[in-house]
Amino acid sequence: MHGPTRFGVFMAPFHPVGQSPTLALEKDLELLEHMDRLGYDEAWIGEHHSGGYELIASPELFIAHAAARTRRIRLGTGVSSLPYHHPLLLTDRMVLLDHLTRGRIMLGVGPGQLVSDARMLGIDPTQQRRMMEESLEVILALLAGETVTRHADWFTLHEARLQLRPFTQPRFEIAVAATVSPASPTLVGRHGLGMLSVAASNPGGFAVLDRHWQIVEEQAALSGARVDRSSWRLMCPMHLADTEARARENARYGLRKVFDYLREVVVMPPTEATSTDEAIDELHENGIAVVGTADRAIAQIERLIKRSGGFGTLLLLGGDLADREATLRSFEIFANEVMPHFQGQLDWPRRSHGWISSARTQDGASTAWLDETRRAMERAETDYAGRGGGVAPPPDPES
Repeated sequence: MHGPTRFGVFMAPFHPVGQSPTLALEKDLELLEHMDRLGYDEAWIGEHHSGGYELIASPELFIAHAAARTRRIRLGTGVSSLPYHHPLLLTDRMVLLDHLTRGRIMLGVGPGQLVSDARMLGIDPTQQRRMMEESLEVILALLAGETVTRHADWFTLHEARLQLRPFTQPRFEIAVAATVSPASPTLVGRHGLGMLSVAASNPGGFAVLDRHWQIVEEQAALSGARVDRSSWRLMCPMHLADTEARARENARYGLRKVFDYLREVVVMPPTEATSTDEAIDELHENGIAVVGTADRAIAQIERLIKRSGGFGTLLLLGGDLADREATLRSFEIFANEVMPHFQGQLDWPRRSHGWISSARTQDGASTAWLDETRRAMERAETDYAGRGGGVAPPPDPES
């Protein structure tokens, strides 16, 4: 059982109505630049066409712009709704991004979250899962260099092939969004893909985490595909501050608005909260989110590790739970205090410091290392005098 060694954000994003959408999108870009500087590993950018909260209609366009403003963070579609796109054209766009970013892109796929999006496109929501599977099969074949002829009831391909080989070899990473049903883990295992458990901390999603990975391994064994827990991502909303009181105060900005919207579009426990503090208490009680300090975040991640059996990447939620400054600070606290806890970056400095501290004298006022330093300084003075230099000035203890 192992914990995450990579960290990122799942940026739908969530911006409550009533603010400038232009500035909201700029905040998303600023957050990615901030995360890039802090050493986060990846960001997944959503695709939505209705609702007024999740503002990015084309993750590929957003990623192209974000890639020019960042240096190392990997950028994925989180997710591309496959029934909304011709599979050849989507694959072409992703291969182009793979070249433009020098291999920093990832393709996240799903059937489409918002029924309202499907309705506007004239798509029967009951067919979206089937359509996604048909599209995914074509995308994988094209990326493998195959020539594809396929006549489905919603797209046609005749001797289709890619004119560009992916920059990433053999191809860029592909991950399937999963919530509660076994359908996505089945696809992940069958094709040897990654998995995005976007409802990992929701009670329903949390309850099936271990079963989902069991399905992945069962399907991989049947198909001969290779799967690895390191390609499994779990998402959990978190807002951190230096104290829990400050985190709760920050969350009054937008937490209830975001979670009220989520309850309109995804299955979540009902709420009886009439205040932000009551809403936070409910979220903590149900294990859905973290609003507090780094210690609470670490405990939540360890809870996810125990339930899942281990995974590779922890994704935070991108959205207006707090204002801009508090959000940037939250991601900084997470990078400074939570990420190194799971990456093994804290043990060596502590061990080295413990080695120094353990050499204290009996009175505890100094250490044997200081005694060694004093002796070296005295020897230097003696040597100087022995070479005819006279009496050296007394050494400065601060030097």
